[in-house]
Amino acid sequence: MSDVTRLEEALAEAMRTVDDLNKVVTDQAARIDVLERRVALLLQRAAEQEADQLSAAPLADQKPPHW
Repeated sequence: MSDVTRLEEALAEAMRTVDDLNKVVTDQAARIDVLERRVALLLQRAAEQEADQLSAAPLADQKPPHW
């Protein structure tokens, strides 16, 4: 086997590896985007709940839930 052939095989293997890694990184980026959107929604909901609790009547003035 010639040096050129070995180099071509090594290059082909390296290109396959780069393609595989690129797919993994692309998939991870998409998952991270989804997770970031979910975290933003959760933070927004938590802030809304906190604001609702702050504007609600004090607990001493509220009727128990079974009333």
